[in-house]
Amino acid sequence: QGMGGLMSITGAPGEGPMRVGIPVADLTAGIFASQGIMVALLEREASGKGQWVHTSLLQAQIFMLDFQASRWTMSGEVAKQAGNNHPTSIPTGVFKTSDGYMNIAVSGEKIWTRFCAVIGREDLPDNPDYKTAPSRSENRDTLNAIIQDVILTETTKHWVDLFNKEGVPAGPINTIDQTFADPQVQHLGMQKTVHSEEHGDIDLVAQPITLSRTPSTFAAAPPAYGEHTDEILTGLGMSAEEIQSLRDRQVI
Repeated sequence: QGMGGLMSITGAPGEGPMRVGIPVADLTAGIFASQGIMVALLEREASGKGQWVHTSLLQAQIFMLDFQASRWTMSGEVAKQAGNNHPTSIPTGVFKTSDGYMNIAVSGEKIWTRFCAVIGREDLPDNPDYKTAPSRSENRDTLNAIIQDVILTETTKHWVDLFNKEGVPAGPINTIDQTFADPQVQHLGMQKTVHSEEHGDIDLVAQPITLSRTPSTFAAAPPAYGEHTDEILTGLGMSAEEIQSLRDRQVI
């Protein structure tokens, strides 16, 4: 149900719902559960009492609808699919360059004026069709076509460097391999090499949170299936014979 809500606003207009490329519901529900646990632990410091913490895939996805959900609750607007356009702020979205694709986010009149100067179309802010945010939204298809013709003339790097220099938010749309080759991603150490007895050296995705005093590290690869079974059961007081009996009966 919640994922259905997300799918209803994902994809190109008229083409039907589109899945998101990752399991958003699973990931965000887990994150919200961890946040709830931390809140409960903090509250316990004051009250000395424990409590149940509950979330669900459905709750997580309703919350992740964010301002799109608020458009309904506050104004009765049912958000539609907008493709790569921003639902309310135009021009914002994906544009094809001479060697790939890029994101551009033009929000507010100052950035709109800067953007037009960068692409050499200083005439656009005075055009009645594009003078205000509502008019740009109403005439988004025509405006995006004008912009696309210009963006197609240069490389992604050319435009990203130029836009960022002039204070217009923009960035490349990297493939997965390009993402991990990015200097900033490498600086953050988001790919870690660890040794696995079963597979040799393997690369894993690092944690997305960095703590200054107690940073997370990957000392070893994840354990193999059942690697610590004997150790855990022995720690629980079971004898070697009892453990072997469980294994003989295929309990473990």
